[in-house]
Amino acid sequence: MKLATFNINGIKARAPALAEWLDEAQPDVAVLQEIKSVDEAFPREMFEDRGYAVETHGQKSFNGVAILSKLPLEDVTRGLPGDDEDDQARWIEATVVGKTSLRICGMYLPNGNPAPGPKYDYKLAWMERLHARAQDLLKSEEPALMTGDFNIIPQAEDAKTPDAWRDDALFRPESRTAFRRIVNLGFTDAFRARTYGPGHYSFWDYQAGAWQRDNGIRIDHVLLSPEAADLLKDCKIDAYIRGKEKPSDHVPVWVELDI
Repeated sequence: MKLATFNINGIKARAPALAEWLDEAQPDVAVLQEIKSVDEAFPREMFEDRGYAVETHGQKSFNGVAILSKLPLEDVTRGLPGDDEDDQARWIEATVVGKTSLRICGMYLPNGNPAPGPKYDYKLAWMERLHARAQDLLKSEEPALMTGDFNIIPQAEDAKTPDAWRDDALFRPESRTAFRRIVNLGFTDAFRARTYGPGHYSFWDYQAGAWQRDNGIRIDHVLLSPEAADLLKDCKIDAYIRGKEKPSDHVPVWVELDI
């Protein structure tokens, strides 16, 4: 199974580019973030015509997540547990049924800027809820993964210019500690399980020629439960997508699992 995460930064603006990438990369499952669309306005037919089942958790103009799957999806749930008053569309789960079933959790974790402040408090509280959900996933002892735009730069090597991010919500010590607490429960960072060292990024800002100068950061991640990590075959970043016409500021990250 080839599964990819991709923050598309608006389905309305990015639908043609997303369709082109799907045709080229042929993922079995694509987990999308920042669709910026209500469910009713999402162009389902474009992807259903390509053989994908489509599940969305949308929100007008902001946020929004989706799962596209060529394999059957079961037990779809929306919204990260732990706060019934949180109305931001940032979390979707489903079980993909293949040779082995896989629980997929797609997320768009809050940015948190400016930090400190209310938005940063929301980010850290959201990550506490994520930690609780991660614990429950591990208790199931089934293959599972959490993937998406984490808005977390885990280590200095995950940024071209780490000093420029020191006070940013994506790189503040509290953010990185919260991320590490989740990983240390027993999850595997799929990309770092296959690739070491600096120079590997999944996001380049639209400003100041970041792409042309390769001034990127790695904030899109795939975290595998132990049962899913045992099935890992490969993990790559499709960085070249950033250089295409009308790109998202993120690029796909994909894993291959023996499922």
